[in-house]
Amino acid sequence: MKTVDDSFGKIVALTQAEAGMRYQSLAVVRAYWEALRKGRQVPSRAEVDPRGIELALEHAFIAERIAPGTARFRLAGMHLNDLMGMEVRGMPLSSFFAPVARKRFSEVVEAVFQGPEVAEVTLQAEAGIGKPPLTARLLILPLKSDLGDINRALGCLVSEGQIGRSPRRFTITSVQMSRITAGKPVAPGEVQPVDPLRPLPEPHRQPGLAEPARGFAHAPTGTPEARRAAFRIVKDDG
Repeated sequence: MKTVDDSFGKIVALTQAEAGMRYQSLAVVRAYWEALRKGRQVPSRAEVDPRGIELALEHAFIAERIAPGTARFRLAGMHLNDLMGMEVRGMPLSSFFAPVARKRFSEVVEAVFQGPEVAEVTLQAEAGIGKPPLTARLLILPLKSDLGDINRALGCLVSEGQIGRSPRRFTITSVQMSRITAGKPVAPGEVQPVDPLRPLPEPHRQPGLAEPARGFAHAPTGTPEARRAAFRIVKDDG
């Protein structure tokens, strides 16, 4: 088995389990995040320990908000690399989406950080030669950074079906946004279907989604580059 050296420490990539077991990864990650909250609105990125989600590591990821509606992978499990056919660390989460779905996904990402909210998205892969039917579910859970702003996320992406020829990119079939309130368990929000073949008309925002911010709502002063220089989080290879 292959080991990956990153800020999670030494992680052993798990062999791919059956589809039913893989979907349990979503429940594992969500329950772990809820336990970390301890009644607070959002837990901290520094509290995330890979041992708490050991059975879901293959499908888990840590993301960072880098602009309104945009987040990139800081860490990602082997299943995500398999779907893309390459190492996804450093890539935007939108890389997994077809162009028709990216505006809608940008709204979902911004709602996660600005609400904050929990997002669960059902996906359908684009078909083609060497690309058999493939569906997936994506979970995104907000986290506080070490500087105190909500611009990190713990996530899980699980697919069902044969990956076939990569990269596999997805359209959105439904979105479920759940508002987070301190001191209360996160109640599931309403599932809102999305036509996977048609972008939403303008205005395209769904009820309950946060208005995209023009800047970081809770960001500390200074440019992102200055903040990253002042507080290093990821140990780069090489």
